[in-house]
Amino acid sequence: MTTSPFAPRGDKRSIEEGDLFAPKFDRDGLIVCVTTEHRTGDILMVAYMNEEALRLTIETGVAHYWSRSRNQLWRKGDTSGQVQSVVDMRTDCDQDAIQLVVEAGGDGKACHTGRRSCFYRKVVARQDGAHLVFTEG
Repeated sequence: MTTSPFAPRGDKRSIEEGDLFAPKFDRDGLIVCVTTEHRTGDILMVAYMNEEALRLTIETGVAHYWSRSRNQLWRKGDTSGQVQSVVDMRTDCDQDAIQLVVEAGGDGKACHTGRRSCFYRKVVARQDGAHLVFTEG
C-alpha cells in the first residue's frame, strides 16, 4: 500500500491558514476541480480528481482527471489533443476543491462536444419553466 504524498488533515486553523497542502477527498476518494483558461479566465470545465490524478497533475504540469462515468484516470488531451498545461493551481479555504488555470492546447476546445467550454448553455427563467439557451463563444 502506498502512502499519500499530501499532508494529513489537521485542525481547522491549520487547514485554512497553514502552509501544508492537505486536500479533502470525498467519500468516493474524489475532489472537485474547476478548470479555467489562463488568458480569459473563462471556466472551461468542472471535473473530478482522485489522489493519483492530483499527484500526476502536480508532478507533470499537465491536467489529469478521474472520469466518474468511465471509472478511470485520464490525462486531458490523450485522445482529443486538447492537452491542458497547468499555469497555476489553487485550493479553496478548506481544501476540498481545486482550481486549475490552464493553457489549453490544440484548438483550445475543452468540451467533448467540440466546444471551447463545457458551459455552452445558459439557463433562462421563463414563466412556463426554466429553459436552456445555447450560446457560442
